[in-house]
Amino acid sequence: MKIILASGSPRRRELMKYITNDFEAVSLDCDETLPEGTIPMDASAVLAERKAFAASEKYPDCVVIGCDTTVIADGKILGKPHDRTECLEFMEMLSGNTHYVVTSCCLVYKGQKECFSSVTDVTFRKMSRPEIEAYASTDEPYDKAGGYGIQGIAGGFIDSIDGDFFNVVGLPVTELFNVLKEFINNIKGELS
Repeated sequence: MKIILASGSPRRRELMKYITNDFEAVSLDCDETLPEGTIPMDASAVLAERKAFAASEKYPDCVVIGCDTTVIADGKILGKPHDRTECLEFMEMLSGNTHYVVTSCCLVYKGQKECFSSVTDVTFRKMSRPEIEAYASTDEPYDKAGGYGIQGIAGGFIDSIDGDFFNVVGLPVTELFNVLKEFINNIKGELS
């Protein structure tokens, strides 16, 4: 049974290889506008499901995995910083504080779905203004939710994490492995 990872993220594609090499990663344009009133902790679940169903329309005979990662600090979603000013604002907000990284995955096959979310608490150490300025001058922050990649330069800012490290990178590997295996087994059971 063919597996489609509906994600353009190179980090997710690498992590998916820990689960299986037998998948195809596809990028697709999908509306990522959240419905009015969506609470921050539910945002990634809404978007993961939307991405999964959009890809499932193009690949109806495949198991499709849609994913989305949200960084939440002070009750606010921190997306990809649009510019240096926003990056500096994000880093000031994260410095010395704990925030949440929520990655949601939605598996879809012929209208059947299984969705889950993984939450990891990440605590940044207190950063100096020169450190924040220097970080904002790199290319790293601008294509990542929250303006940082835990596997990159920003790894030096992390004081502690409580939860799945891979979830912060963008894919909760262990949980997805288990859910995907059960999802495929259930489909095969229904087909036999």
